Parts: sequence; structure tokens; C-alpha cells
Amino acid sequence: MSDILERFLSYVKINTRSDENITDRTPTTDNQWDLARLLEKELKEISLQDVRLNEKCFLTATLPANSDKKLPVIAFLAHMDTSPDFIAEGVKPQIIENYDGGDIPLKGKPGMALMPKEFPDLLKYKGQTLVTTDGTTLLGADDKAGIAAIMSALEYMIAHPEFKHGMVKVAFTPDEETSYGIDHFDVKSFAADFAYTVDGGELGEMEYENFNAGRAYVTVHGKSVHPGSAKNVMVNAMLVFFEFNSLLPVEQRPGYTEGREGFYHLWKLSKGSVEHVEGTYLLRDHDAAKYDKKKQTVLECAEFINKKYGAGTVEVRIQDLYRNMREQLEPVIHIVETAQQAIRELGIEPITHPIRGGTDGARLSFKGLPTPNLFNGGHNFHGPYEFLVVDSLRKASQVILKIIELYANK
Repeated sequence: MSDILERFLSYVKINTRSDENITDRTPTTDNQWDLARLLEKELKEISLQDVRLNEKCFLTATLPANSDKKLPVIAFLAHMDTSPDFIAEGVKPQIIENYDGGDIPLKGKPGMALMPKEFPDLLKYKGQTLVTTDGTTLLGADDKAGIAAIMSALEYMIAHPEFKHGMVKVAFTPDEETSYGIDHFDVKSFAADFAYTVDGGELGEMEYENFNAGRAYVTVHGKSVHPGSAKNVMVNAMLVFFEFNSLLPVEQRPGYTEGREGFYHLWKLSKGSVEHVEGTYLLRDHDAAKYDKKKQTVLECAEFINKKYGAGTVEVRIQDLYRNMREQLEPVIHIVETAQQAIRELGIEPITHPIRGGTDGARLSFKGLPTPNLFNGGHNFHGPYEFLVVDSLRKASQVILKIIELYANK
């Protein structure tokens, strides 16, 4: 795995930022094809079989079994797109060798630094090699680190035929960050027994529980008249929206929640005027009943406003995005337990906690492919303070190999 860092650096220099505002095509951005075609070429060069890049930019491949045993077909997945939340063009990685525990200047933005007082996890990695941004872009470890870990594990198995394994499948997918891409993934033809996404963060993370997630699209219709003659006539849609927002539980905003606590998150205000306001809320909860309650609360708040200002003042459309994969994984909990064993056998303590977000694994699990999530060594995803711990990336690739080995030896 001597070239895993070089492999990662080659991937992050390709801008694969997706676009959550596009919902009528996959991939949402053409640049995702650039990485897909590079990976297609690499998979063929290392002699994987059945390498396919389909019309939706899903890249899949197969490593045939070399064991006489009847073994499960295991798959590993990572997504090619990076978050729409921040710039991904012109990534200039900084390599920090033998990190000394101090502040790391992000040289593209004078005065900007990655500092342990703000990000104390940095101190866990004194003496190790880090990759950071230069402050002008995100890094792309989410999830190009996962891709690099999978590719390196595949290359190792091909170079070491004495390493016995069952059939291994891989998939590199588009538009994970928009929550829509995986809808187009054909689980049946992929034909794996179970899978792992390599899309977590810190060394040792192993996740099999995530939010139930949805969006509430709230539209407020006001009445605009000249403010000089507005008495008893004007309905200011912006003020009505603020009133609607004030009805939602303050203590359940993201800034006040952690662990398994859900939230209402005012995510976007796309339009705002006296006449018309459009806002989007993210609704999240690990508990399905509490998630349903959140949806009901939003509707009840709209009903209250409409009674006060008139029918149709507030319109709400709720969209379910993904559900908590735990209920799908508990019947096949051995895939979680085997991953935890693999992590321990590499001298790492597994960190198992509920994801305060989601992965493609959540949707895949409900499509019939149980898929927990493994770490890739990245931190601070989706922004300019993102960084990758190179040793953790190497460990992620080793965990993939160890999982395959454990199943081959069972």
C-alpha cells in the first residue's frame, strides 16, 4: 500500500462536487464522469473482471473468488461526489509530515489555520502524516479516501494470490451527497450478499445506525401593499415565516442536540419578500416514532398559522429521504460483529455510535443489501478545515482485507 497516499491525491484533484438543486438527472454534475472514467481505467489495469460504467455513472467491478470454500459475496462501496456545501475546484492539498501538535497554517488563506484549540482531535495524531486543504476548498476525503482504501485493498489481493478470499464486488457511486444518487443503483444485478460503505471518519468508526431523515418544504404566501396604507391589509410573508419558525422547539435545533437526539434544522431560505417566502427544513431522528412526530409538528404549526392568517397562507410539503438502517442490519448482525472483530484484530478499538447523518448504506439496506459503514480516516468533512490522517487511511484498507480474511477463515 505504499502508493495509497499518491492514489488519494490523484483523486482529490478532480472536482466532483455534486449539485443538490438538480433532481432530474444522475449524475448531477458532469465532472463526476472524470473520476469514474479514471477509476474504470484503474480497475481494468489491475485486472478486475466485469468492469462496468453505466449510463448513470455507477461503476462496478468483480474480483473472482480464489478459495475452494463456499463464501459470501462481499461488496465495498464509496461515493465519487463531494459535498455541494463548499468549493471543490482547484484542490491544493498540504502534506504535513510528523505533525507536531501545533497550529497548521492553511496557506491559501492568510491568517487561516487548523488549530487544536478548535479541533482537539488533531492532538490524537501527533507524529503522524496529515493531509489538509490550503483553506480555499474542501479536501474531498469524503469519500475519495474510501475509494483509495478500496482500490488499494483490491490491488493487494491481486498482487498476493496466497491471500484467499471469496468473490468481492466493488461499486463507486455518484451523487451520495444529494441523497438521490443511490436510488438508481441496481441491487439485484449487483448480486452481493452484504456490503460495507467506506464513508466514515475517525480511526475505528464502525456505524450501523443512522437518522431517519426528511425535508419539509415550507412556502408562505403574504399580501403586499404600499406600507403607507398597509394597516389591516398587509401580510408580510417574511414575518409570518419567522413566526412559524418560532413555533418549532428551540431545544431541538442542531446546535443543542447530540447523540441520538434529533432536530429541526432551518437549512435554506431560497426566496424572501413581503409577498412570498420559501424555506427548507431538515428533519432528523434516530427513533422512527419521534421522527414521525417531528413531521406532524411541522404540519400542526402550519395549521395554527393558517387559522390565524387564513387558509393557504402556509403550505408544507414533506419528503422522506432515508430511514435508520439498524432495523435492517439487526437480523444479519454478524456483518457488524465481523467488522468490529476486524478492527480489533488490527489493534484498534471500534467506535460504534449512531451516525448523525446518513450514508448510501441506509438506502441500500432498505433495498435489500445490508450495508454498515466503515471509517476512512477523514475529519471535518464538507469544508475548508477538512483533513485526512494517512495512517488511518492505510488502516481502513487493512480493515477491508481483514473482513475478507475473517469470512474466508470461518
